[in-house]
Amino acid sequence: MSSLISQLSGFRYSSAADRSFGRNVKEVLGFYPKNIELYKLAMTHRSASFILPRGRKVDNERLEYLGDAILDAIVADYLFEYYPRKREGFLTKMRAKIVSRNSLNQIAFSMGLDKFVKVSNGVTLLQKNIYGNALEALIGAIFLDRGYQFTSNVVIKNMLKKFIDLEDLQQTETDYKSKVLELAQKGKYEAHFQTQEAEEHDNNCQQLFVSTLFWEQKEVATGKGHSKKEAEQQAAMQALEHIESC
Repeated sequence: MSSLISQLSGFRYSSAADRSFGRNVKEVLGFYPKNIELYKLAMTHRSASFILPRGRKVDNERLEYLGDAILDAIVADYLFEYYPRKREGFLTKMRAKIVSRNSLNQIAFSMGLDKFVKVSNGVTLLQKNIYGNALEALIGAIFLDRGYQFTSNVVIKNMLKKFIDLEDLQQTETDYKSKVLELAQKGKYEAHFQTQEAEEHDNNCQQLFVSTLFWEQKEVATGKGHSKKEAEQQAAMQALEHIESC
């Protein structure tokens, strides 16, 4: 990624559009970016990827990968300090709720990122996680631009404290897979997920995964998603009502 930064660093605030974008970043995050191109890249979905002067095609997927890891660390640290007496299992579940696709999508919309993400025509209707993914990419951009501690302060102040109610979140069940496995363990039932790549892709040519939940060797639900984890959560969510009624 360092080579990418060096390629992008020559394009800071090169136009009125860039200056306007920088002001928008400040309005959303509370600071002006040093390297405006990193933030523009974070808002660029793969459907709207662009070519750098040296011929490299780029979009926000690598920044999303980086931001996902940085966000996990920030949230883990935040919860560790916020709940000094809670055990590891509780902290892990709370972190999973905060960084879930649904939660990140909601935070992204609350921040107004839907106004800035660049996509090709029609893609927003097909890919519901675009904005949550862009939020992770934005966190990756902040990290590269300003470092970990600065990023942590921004995420905690402008995202977690602003848009996450930890007390309400404790009562919200979002880890459906863990719930299914807990029910199986409690009732001494056999339960397992069979997850693999689906034969089809979505309308944006991204790979889909399909997961089937077997309960007592019977197929009870199937889910699809853009990752194995998402597919398993979808299958578990669909199965819970059936399982709890048995």
